[in-house]
Amino acid sequence: MDLILWRHAEAEPGLPDLERALTVKGQKQARRMGEWLASQLPENCRILVSPALRTLQTAEALGRKFKLMPELAPGAEAEDILKAANWPGGKETVLIVGHQPTLGQAAALLLTGEEQEWEMRKASAWWFSQHEPGDPISVYLKAVMAHDLVVK
Repeated sequence: MDLILWRHAEAEPGLPDLERALTVKGQKQARRMGEWLASQLPENCRILVSPALRTLQTAEALGRKFKLMPELAPGAEAEDILKAANWPGGKETVLIVGHQPTLGQAAALLLTGEEQEWEMRKASAWWFSQHEPGDPISVYLKAVMAHDLVVK
């Protein structure tokens, strides 16, 4: 199973939090990362997105169908992300578009077995892979990509 964690791109400040839209810079970040992900992801990838406007706009840059999941909203727990993705029991590739600090905590949990406060930059994607289903020792970090590393 592969699991990709994609943090939303730069968003405007303000409240209510769920209605914060991407900035012009954030739209560019999302487009660049969306193009890279689209070129790497398998066709049957399941895409799960937080219901916040900024994650919805980030996911739209990918140009694929996705499912909004309230359990991925800001304030979710790292375990909520893994449960939504059916990790480690799933077989398909899953892309989660979500928020900090939850994505960083999930990344730490995947690699160390413990929730820690790891930072994920805006619009970056962390790609995890697991060789043996259910075997935490077989999990590895396949790629980390930032929007500013994507070649146009």
